[in-house]
Amino acid sequence: GMLFVNFLGGYVVVPPVFKHHNTYCSYADTIMPQFFFAVGFAFRLTFLRRLATGKPLAATRAVLDRALALILLGFVIYHLDGGTKTWDELQKLGLSGFLAQAFRRELCQTLVQIAITSIWVLPVIAAGPRIRVAYLIASAGLHLWLSSRFYLDWAWTAPVIDGGWLGILTWTIPTLAGSLAYDAVAGGQDDGKTLRKLAGWSLGLMLLGYLISCGGGHLAPPPFVPPATPDVDLWTMSQRTGSVSYLTFATGFSLAVYALFFDVCDRRGWQTALFRIFGQNALVAYVIHPMVASAVKPYLPNDSPAWYLAAGFSVYFAICVVFNAYLERHKLFVRL
Repeated sequence: GMLFVNFLGGYVVVPPVFKHHNTYCSYADTIMPQFFFAVGFAFRLTFLRRLATGKPLAATRAVLDRALALILLGFVIYHLDGGTKTWDELQKLGLSGFLAQAFRRELCQTLVQIAITSIWVLPVIAAGPRIRVAYLIASAGLHLWLSSRFYLDWAWTAPVIDGGWLGILTWTIPTLAGSLAYDAVAGGQDDGKTLRKLAGWSLGLMLLGYLISCGGGHLAPPPFVPPATPDVDLWTMSQRTGSVSYLTFATGFSLAVYALFFDVCDRRGWQTALFRIFGQNALVAYVIHPMVASAVKPYLPNDSPAWYLAAGFSVYFAICVVFNAYLERHKLFVRL
């Protein structure tokens, strides 16, 4: 899904539902929350395993090391904002100007968000479900309150990416939901019961997300449907602001996708090499796919017809597959 929407989002012929708009939840907006859902699932699994060794400090250290590594990688990939061309300009900017300018927007994207959200949920990732749910609700409530005070206006005018620095409060929703999904799957109960539980949670969260989006006193259009006006408020489903309504609905959607794969793969035993080679080297796929896209796009203008765009996408996708398949064949896996 990431490869699909990130490559095609800028082309005229592509339907709006596959593009980011920041004024409603499109299909493109559901991709990033699925990363956090997966992170939460794996975080709960690995952290409990490390705790079982009787070394809680080592388990915590491993999480912090991984988070710092992700932030460093994010810095290399995303870079800082702004810049100076002369020494005199840098001196005039000063430390306060540097801090205000350099960290405003670009650095706080997917990998960095995953890192700081992991640190944010670390105190409760090993706790029981009630504590995690309470922490999730408290984080969402704090985001709503801060957004009403100042953050919504600042995030929209900056403009930030993927929720900005306070996005960790709402990216907590899919992350901790992923940890709860792990509990459901690892609980040892009947697969059919687990599937019904996942599906029920999914429907409940998607409905709740939509109801929250109606909190402004008006009936909001359903997800995937463009609003009549581009106006944004506290309740709008917006990836830019990392709104509570957006991430609640997108978490439910992530659960629906996971429930589908749980049924098809875990219960029915269906598999495909395509998902496996990307799944085993997801970080590589994330890092190389924009480089592959930049190699293909120079002769793929934005107004390309559908057939030509499909051909260009096929070349790009095939190259990404070849890279990851090569690494898998030689048992080379890049993980943090």
